[in-house]
Amino acid sequence: MALPAPPPARVFAELIPAQAPTSVPIPVSAGRGGPPAPPGREVHVSGSAELSAGPDRARVSVRLGSRKEAAGAARSSVTRRLEYIAQSARQRGVPAEDMTVMEDFSRVENAYHMEAEVCIVFSDFGKMQDVCNLLTEKLGTSVTISPPHFYHTPEAAATLRRQVCVAAVGNTRCKAQEVCRLFGQALGKPLLIREEETKEWGGHLDSHLSTSPESLTLQERIQNATAYASCRVFAVFEIKGKENRRNKLL
Repeated sequence: MALPAPPPARVFAELIPAQAPTSVPIPVSAGRGGPPAPPGREVHVSGSAELSAGPDRARVSVRLGSRKEAAGAARSSVTRRLEYIAQSARQRGVPAEDMTVMEDFSRVENAYHMEAEVCIVFSDFGKMQDVCNLLTEKLGTSVTISPPHFYHTPEAAATLRRQVCVAAVGNTRCKAQEVCRLFGQALGKPLLIREEETKEWGGHLDSHLSTSPESLTLQERIQNATAYASCRVFAVFEIKGKENRRNKLL
């Protein structure tokens, strides 16, 4: 049986000097890295990177209500609990601007009904657990605490995109440097760096996770909110010439 044809080779480095231009070149003195390389000697490489970032914010909703025959009694019952919730959050370092209160007051048949919802945004998930545990312990069934919703701020998402691009460029430079060392050459300055592809996605894909959002654990919720990003770049570097022996030993 005939052997399969070998895959075509991919040429990604050009070490043969290009044809000299018609004009007379200006002589350049040799630096520490050896004599200057002839024009046109370049190495073309591509590199990629993939990074992930967990959510940096969590939003928790606390709902409470009261139904009384007197309007003042219904309002007072809710107000006392609202003050306790706000005080508990502030004592644990949550700024006032990260708490939003919505109130609804209505009359139902012969009684007054007041409902309120407090939305608290946490940047420290440990503090979030402390506050939720305290409210559950002290207020019990008089409040309903929703499961935390984890998400990324726009600043955190932008940081992830920037970091994955920089990591891809760094990997590309390392690859070009190793190629040059393989041939005893020194890597020069970058001539071109182009971002070719970026991808972003999120969510945990493990099959063992429950499909019901209410049954997810805290760690599973964080995993589901983790953001991923990948980047691929293409770069062209100059080949300076012979690699300095001293730098090679270092």
